[in-house]
Amino acid sequence: MRALCWPLLLCCALPVAAKAPAAGQPLSIDGQWLTDDRTAIVTIDRCGNHVCGTIAKILNPAAPRFDVNNPQRALRSRPLIGTPVLTDFVPSADQWRSGRAYDPKSGRSYRSTLQLEGNGTLKVTGCLLFICQTRHWTRLR
Repeated sequence: MRALCWPLLLCCALPVAAKAPAAGQPLSIDGQWLTDDRTAIVTIDRCGNHVCGTIAKILNPAAPRFDVNNPQRALRSRPLIGTPVLTDFVPSADQWRSGRAYDPKSGRSYRSTLQLEGNGTLKVTGCLLFICQTRHWTRLR
């Protein structure tokens, strides 16, 4: 009987262990997030060893459908849906660091960090030089 319990216990514990973060790693932020201004949904996922996010849906019917404010003229005609807005984030303790956040409204990119808050929101902080702004995104799924 005892020999039968170990494989069963191992079988049931593996799926839970596979989802648990490694020691010192933040919890997963993969999924869909509603931006703080409620104008877009961003899908966050793994991109190799990094975390990235792309615009999945535009909720504001008056918003441009193309990346018209991009500083690179060649990218101004690309659709906003699918545009990368979070790139190159690396997990570090309780947050993701060393990434860039792109704001299609201004056409600017910012040094950024991401942190999952206790209330389930995602704290997105972008900095230009020493001036930083924080936004809170809401998880949809």
